[in-house]
Amino acid sequence: MIFFGIFFFINFAQNIKVMDYFVHESSYIDEGVQIGKETKIWHFCHVMTDSVIGERCNIGQNVFIAPHVIIGNNVKVQNNVSVYSGVICEDDVFLGPSMVFTNISYPRSAVVRRDQYETTKVCKGATIGANATIICGHTIGRYALIGAGSVVTQDVPDYALMVGNPARQKGWVSEYGIPLQFDEKNLAICSESREQYQLTPKGVVKL
Repeated sequence: MIFFGIFFFINFAQNIKVMDYFVHESSYIDEGVQIGKETKIWHFCHVMTDSVIGERCNIGQNVFIAPHVIIGNNVKVQNNVSVYSGVICEDDVFLGPSMVFTNISYPRSAVVRRDQYETTKVCKGATIGANATIICGHTIGRYALIGAGSVVTQDVPDYALMVGNPARQKGWVSEYGIPLQFDEKNLAICSESREQYQLTPKGVVKL
């Protein structure tokens, strides 16, 4: 009996899937979801099948993640955000509270267009402020900053600062999110990181 008990325990232990991420007991994770290590998913979330969430992400309260969504590493999704099918978030993206994605340009309740979801890509390091709306089919460039309440209706360049409805570019920001002031040589230094940037005809690059 002792031998059988040990055998059963070893066999049971081998079949236990060790979770190296945290999911609050009030949240639902469907089958087929991939979640990276050290990611935290908090209260009242629903993550649907075949979506991918990277490592060290923080998914706030009342977040919905639709099927086939891809979220990179170290992404922060604040409370009350719905990430719909067609959205791709690269590493280090910040999605502010109650910001909104769309995935169909001309939605109708009576017309099924599930095969027409458009791709929206949020590139590495970008920030989307609280209550902003991102119209589908556009790309938010690397380290861009979308101001709170803005409505994005076009592609956004890397490092661009966008505000308003519709969102217009009002300047450039560093990888730390600090507004950049360019001199007569089109050079700027981030006041926080002390990293240097150059304004070129194609946009801003970090030196």
